Amino acid sequence: MEAALLVALAEGAGGDGGRRAVERLARAMGLDAGASAREIAGAAADPARRDAVREWGEALADLLAADPRGLAGAVARAMEQTAPGSGMSWYGGDHPDFRGGVFLREVIGVQVVIQHGGAAVPEALAGLPARPGGFAGRERETEELLRALDPAGEQPAATLVAAVSGLGGIGKTALAVETAHLAHERGWFPGGVLFIDLHGYDRDPVTADRALQALLRALGTPPEHIPTTTDERAALYRSTLAGRAHECGPVLVLADNASSPDQVRPLLPGDPRHHVLVTSRDRLPQLGARLFPLDQLGPREAYELLDRALRIADPYDSRVADDPDTAERLAGFCGHLPLALQIAAALLAEDPGKPVAELVDEMTESRDRLDHLDDGERSVRAAFELSYRRLPSEQARLLRLLSLAPGPEVSDEVVAALVGAEKPPVRALKALARAHLVERGSERGWWRLHDLVRVFGAGVVTEDEGLRKEGEAAREQVLGFYLQWADAADNRLRWLPGMPEPERFGDRGQALAWLDGERAGLVEAVGWGREKRFAVVAMALAQCLGVYLDWRRYFDDLIAVAEGAREAAKLAGDRMGEATSWSYLGNALRSAGRAEEAIGAHSRARDLFHAAGDGQDKAIGWGNLGNALREAGRAEDAILALMRARTLFHAAGDRHGEAGAWNNVGLALRSAGRAEEAIAALMRARTLFHAAGDRHREAMAWNNLGLALREAGRVEEAIGAYGRSLKLRHEFEDWYGEGQTFRSLALAHEAAHQSVEARTAWLLSAGAFTLADAPADAAQARTRAAALDDPTP
Repeated sequence: MEAALLVALAEGAGGDGGRRAVERLARAMGLDAGASAREIAGAAADPARRDAVREWGEALADLLAADPRGLAGAVARAMEQTAPGSGMSWYGGDHPDFRGGVFLREVIGVQVVIQHGGAAVPEALAGLPARPGGFAGRERETEELLRALDPAGEQPAATLVAAVSGLGGIGKTALAVETAHLAHERGWFPGGVLFIDLHGYDRDPVTADRALQALLRALGTPPEHIPTTTDERAALYRSTLAGRAHECGPVLVLADNASSPDQVRPLLPGDPRHHVLVTSRDRLPQLGARLFPLDQLGPREAYELLDRALRIADPYDSRVADDPDTAERLAGFCGHLPLALQIAAALLAEDPGKPVAELVDEMTESRDRLDHLDDGERSVRAAFELSYRRLPSEQARLLRLLSLAPGPEVSDEVVAALVGAEKPPVRALKALARAHLVERGSERGWWRLHDLVRVFGAGVVTEDEGLRKEGEAAREQVLGFYLQWADAADNRLRWLPGMPEPERFGDRGQALAWLDGERAGLVEAVGWGREKRFAVVAMALAQCLGVYLDWRRYFDDLIAVAEGAREAAKLAGDRMGEATSWSYLGNALRSAGRAEEAIGAHSRARDLFHAAGDGQDKAIGWGNLGNALREAGRAEDAILALMRARTLFHAAGDRHGEAGAWNNVGLALRSAGRAEEAIAALMRARTLFHAAGDRHREAMAWNNLGLALREAGRVEEAIGAYGRSLKLRHEFEDWYGEGQTFRSLALAHEAAHQSVEARTAWLLSAGAFTLADAPADAAQARTRAAALDDPTP
């Protein structure tokens, strides 16, 4: 409620009826009849008194409409004298300020315009709010929306409605208002622009009946001529718009913040020259509209919005431009959501001395980012709350559980595990997607949440003990699902001829495809083991991922999983699990090239294995330590450790483990310059791997044998060994291993002065490394190929 309006009425601009109206409002607010305009306006701002204020506004609107050329004009002029520009209104949600109108009922875009002759007339062209300050980006969306509204465009006549939808705070209203201004400037809607806020997500949304009444008033229909039933009002509305099209031209109706098709359908004109632009948090496909779903801003657009919003407050504020990297981090914390970015900019603007980095640090340290995304008038949490509280219980539960799911997106199968069902709740998922609370993932059957929606949902769970228990049970179900399937995939990757055939995956490709899809979620789920309730299962899950992550060379994930397993084992008090996890971590560090750290981890694992393990466990401890020592350049120490591992594997009757130990001994002997001894050890490893049916490790042994043969000057034999290795490696699509062997083959051809063959091998090595996502190795191979002379014709 504007104090300027109450002042104008109290001072007699609205006659005796206006003075009595102010007194009635004061009493309705529980104040004395002589209360000041400011006191009354403050009391009227209380949401609890909203219905009383609305009833008063209806009565006042009727009073002014009875004499639009006299009373309304007098009130408008008095308001301008009291407070120039006092038509400003406010709205406590996630929309821009609506400037230029006095709003007595629903937020309806019509204002009293004072013409030169002094008469006051309702004018629909004045209904559009001011252009949103700080509007940035959205160039593509704006152009697409303009094409849909262009009367001379190629859009079909049926494109009467354009519906902009998206998450709360995504900038729907800003885009619609900006586009409407551009369309008006191009002269497309000479009949005017009507604006109405339908408050679709408030506790008391505007009904179609009330919206029609407000729009008819905006179009100049006297109150006494407005019918009482919705159907009659809709018919008069369409008729009035048709007449306006004939007299003045097409009209654009901007219906903001609709929550259902029922709110909008009666507002659709019958004349196809008019257009309706709708904004909603739901997609509203039932309207037969051209749909414009909005996503979060891109990084460049988010940066531009932050910078522009700060410079609106102070043209010389260059904090964003001075520290673009930190500003990009701030935009990331805001999820590139326009509302969140505007709030962050406002927080900086109110504290001019505050560096962007300080706000980023505060958000980094906060347990709940949404606590910071609140500037006192706007709140990301409040915007999301409007959508959440309208959800049916099944959808609300699903949203909460999805906020707890591991990874950036989840598959249908994980969703089913979350909710404890055999099949995913597809109908509820689609309903949440229509409401823009859930987004479709990178492929069909996958789903994701905006970062800030995830924070909101997790916050709802945290605040209620019953919901926390529900969430813990759901996470336990996901861990169980992951363990079952990851174990099956690991069994397939470890499978050798003669072993029982794994049931869940028909071949390695299927197992790898499942693991590839779920990788991010699996890695994050292992991290849940830092909570005691999940420690044992998370530790078991980690053991199922080592072979896969090493195979795909995801070393950062491998280290994260190993660390998670180690912490889970310690929390569970499992000494053998702790030893295994230290060994796991050491292998991960060694694969990542961090040999000294690997030695420390493997030394810890060896000591724990000796304290709690059997002979085979001790062999694993010594073998892994030996490999780390070799990687660190300590070849003689490595040989001693690896020979001890070989002896322990042999004593335990583990021929496969013994084969691996002989292979590693051979590599260490080669590093020590003992080539002939290395050849003997590697031939023994090759034979044992072949006997065990492990063709992949047999390929590795052939490659390593080739290295030792070349070192001993037996180049032709080395080339033959590399050929045997490549034939086996290709069976497994082991692209990185294939790249290594082609590289070794190229070096052998160079040693034999076979430049054509060497160049070909280098190029094949580059291709294999590219497939293995090893760009540095691929680039090096291409450089070596280019350094060789081209083959002569």
